[in-house]
Amino acid sequence: MQPLSVSIITFNEAKNIARCLDSVKDIANEIVVIDSNSTDDTESICKQYGVKFYKQVFLGYIEQKNFALEHCKHNAVLCLDADECLSPELIQSIKKAKQNDFPGYAYVMNRCTNFCGKWIKHGTWYPDRKLRLFNKQKGKWGGVNPHDKIEMRGNVKSVFLKGDIHHYSYYTVEEVLTQQNKFTTIQAKAMFDQGKRSSLFKLFVNPLTAFISGYIFKLGFLDGVDGFFIASTVSYNTMVKYYKLMRLQREKQQ
Repeated sequence: MQPLSVSIITFNEAKNIARCLDSVKDIANEIVVIDSNSTDDTESICKQYGVKFYKQVFLGYIEQKNFALEHCKHNAVLCLDADECLSPELIQSIKKAKQNDFPGYAYVMNRCTNFCGKWIKHGTWYPDRKLRLFNKQKGKWGGVNPHDKIEMRGNVKSVFLKGDIHHYSYYTVEEVLTQQNKFTTIQAKAMFDQGKRSSLFKLFVNPLTAFISGYIFKLGFLDGVDGFFIASTVSYNTMVKYYKLMRLQREKQQ
């Protein structure tokens, strides 16, 4: 049976981390936590579970998660965020793959998000398929901060696992707005550094497209008023991101 490492990055996750660790404790051969100098009880909670706990000033989402990979001693790695946990069905799916020595190099699974106490089952947020279990010799974290993703090298086929990652995203609407401001700033800078540019066309059309896609085509309306709010915030996030990018362009030209 091939051993499994679980990788998690944290910063002030005392309200979430125990739930995450409880869900993986029976399938993990080691749990590696990279903490960005939390000031709450994150460290003490983690140490109750016997994890390998390291402190590291935050390097960026992609960089921090690759730093965590470097501290995992097993090739098979399951990567989770602290506000995520595994559903019972997904735990069983991973156990079965582990018993078979992880015959695939990459495994994808659906992620279901809890928004202010309600599970969102449609729209942009579901099924929100994620590649989170993989052989670290074949891939690493990439993407554009803060939207990191695991990128595999070569022609690697992914295997789908039944069950969901449960994502406890936001407890209040205020958290949504705060996170949006933070993430759009990171996104705009990352896009600018990659040479991407904004325009009035993108500022108008892309947010509208994002709303129609999430609310209409991906059936976000079936989640009621929450679905409408989520589609609206995705649209707003898109607009703010391109507006901040436009401001960076203007600053560069001055």
